[in-house]
Amino acid sequence: MPGSSTRKLLIDNRKARFEYEILETYSAGLALLGSEVKAIRAGRANLTDAFARIQAGEVLLYNMHISPLQTAGAFAHDPLRTRKLLLKRREINKLTGRVEEKGLTLVPLKLYLEGSWIKLDLGLARGKKLYDKREDVKKREAKRDMERALRR
Repeated sequence: MPGSSTRKLLIDNRKARFEYEILETYSAGLALLGSEVKAIRAGRANLTDAFARIQAGEVLLYNMHISPLQTAGAFAHDPLRTRKLLLKRREINKLTGRVEEKGLTLVPLKLYLEGSWIKLDLGLARGKKLYDKREDVKKREAKRDMERALRR
């Protein structure tokens, strides 16, 4: 389905935007097993502690937990196995340069369905300092207070 661009959000890593300053985002496919696809569609995946690394010209995703379904039986997958991300060579080369030169990290942001494909938004990120996080919390609370005042 090359023409369809319907996106359905499956899992969102909200913690990543709090912990990191996202500089760029990339959309990548994932090399998954059949039982993993079924489990992700059932909402049994977790991106909280996941991260990506570039090794030997490939982008690999670590610590993404996909709980196996009970119906998988003997064919169940390893929940924490390393998964390959599918990116274009040019994108991988660009990411390699950015990660090595500036000490940035690759953080998964969202897992979504695009047509019938499961894709992942990968963020090129810089870790936030504690004072940056406090600043974000202050801004969020101020915005919430303003909205409350406007409703009254």
